[in-house]
Amino acid sequence: MPQTLTPPADAVPDRDALRRVGDQVRKRLAANPAVYTIPTDKAEIYAVGDFLSPEECRRVIQMVDRVARPSATFDLGYESEYRTSYSGDVDPHDPFVRKIQRRIDDLLGLDSALGETIQGQRYLPGQQFKAHYDWFDPKGDYWPVQCTHGGQRSYTAMAFLNDVEEGGSTDFTKIGLSVEPKPGALLLWNNADESGVPNEWTMHAGTPVKKGVKYIITKWYRTRPWGRP
Repeated sequence: MPQTLTPPADAVPDRDALRRVGDQVRKRLAANPAVYTIPTDKAEIYAVGDFLSPEECRRVIQMVDRVARPSATFDLGYESEYRTSYSGDVDPHDPFVRKIQRRIDDLLGLDSALGETIQGQRYLPGQQFKAHYDWFDPKGDYWPVQCTHGGQRSYTAMAFLNDVEEGGSTDFTKIGLSVEPKPGALLLWNNADESGVPNEWTMHAGTPVKKGVKYIITKWYRTRPWGRP
């Protein structure tokens, strides 16, 4: 990772925890031959092919269709047109969902208590999620609440569930990386740099679907056990 000027440790909430999680996951993934490291020195991004089987993808798609509602972000509603997909949390108590959650936990080597519920997302033609970060801005109005619900987001795991006829790539806009949807593939990235500072190079976007439908699931991990106090 390149050398960067970083603020004092006490100016970055959860910095020590972000650094600790990053070190732990980095070592875990480096030891796994199934994990591919995306070649960039700006961020830690990984991929695993065929993480989900075709049958698992079909089953998850059905679950996403049952819970999908107009998407929103922590500070913008659907009407802002910033995130125009449909999304919803799948049932975390469903045995099939629990199996997938545990598989992601085991891959990263993280305690399941740190993980948010898996969220499914569906994009129809023209729908998108404009460039954004998964980590929280500590200066945002939502931060005091999120701080008590598990703190900063440390890692993102996102799985593609189907082929998309045209469009719908996941683009890391600041580093010029574009990832096309591939059924069953899992994309992973550290939301912080090696020093534990939220990484601005992780800005990414779900580009507009031009033809077909795009389905994905996303699981975010916090620095502390996730949930409401």
